[in-house]
Amino acid sequence: MREPYLTPEDVTEHEIEIKRSRFLCAVGPARSEEEARRFVAGRRSLYGDATHNCSAYVIGGDRGIQRADDDGEPGGTAGTPMLETLLRRGLSDVVTVVTRYFGGVKLGAGGLVRAYGSSVGKTLDLTPLTEMVPARVMTVTVDHIRAGRLENDLRASPYEVREVVYGAEVGFRVAVREADLPTFPGWIATLTAGRAEIEAGEPVHLARE
Repeated sequence: MREPYLTPEDVTEHEIEIKRSRFLCAVGPARSEEEARRFVAGRRSLYGDATHNCSAYVIGGDRGIQRADDDGEPGGTAGTPMLETLLRRGLSDVVTVVTRYFGGVKLGAGGLVRAYGSSVGKTLDLTPLTEMVPARVMTVTVDHIRAGRLENDLRASPYEVREVVYGAEVGFRVAVREADLPTFPGWIATLTAGRAEIEAGEPVHLARE
């Protein structure tokens, strides 16, 4: 069963200091692994003089793609606790980077784990989050005569129109929350006098209404 998850609405930054080391954390949304990698690259470019820029991200519902990078810290002491914090909080489509400026005092493995995990956790406490719920992309196909009115009604509805394909007929790719799937075919039938064809497609997630 697919589960809801939380995702950041925007980028949030927060800084903590532990034994003179500065930990600057940024958490942001990422809808793809490519977007997450760009975010990480951007932070590393911005803080190129830092001792470490450690990162973690989770992409896709149901804990799909998971990556963590210690960026030179002892293995498992930075990226892993960052990733575990994201997962424990129920987040996905999220990326985080913790930039460390070494303050001259070694923290030890346990101290590093606590520092990196705490840095992400405290930043998440300040981060506005959106709940994403399971949905499915439905393809609705109608003739050109009915397409104009149907498109207007779809765009005014709670459903998300993702693509319109024109050909011999017009196809609308529409994301429908799972809770609305039982009533969606009847709603379409009413609008099109039963002349539309509906085909279920891939699972996705949408923001809860």
